[in-house]
Amino acid sequence: MKARVYVTFKQSVLDPQGQTIRAALKGLGHKGIEDVRQGKFFEITLDPSEDLDAIARDVLSNPVIEDYRIEKLSS
Repeated sequence: MKARVYVTFKQSVLDPQGQTIRAALKGLGHKGIEDVRQGKFFEITLDPSEDLDAIARDVLSNPVIEDYRIEKLSS
């Protein structure tokens, strides 16, 4: 099975890199950009018996400051 795990800062956590990207976009003339949140994703091939939710929660993200979302690509 293949899956992607997307990890982003929680909405309540300041995202300084996202703010820097937003400022750069505005400086390039993209005045309609109101907010940018950056994140990361992991593409994983795994046995379906693996607990991907536990892997995402315990290893790939910091649950104190980050949220994650799992997208299964194939079964």
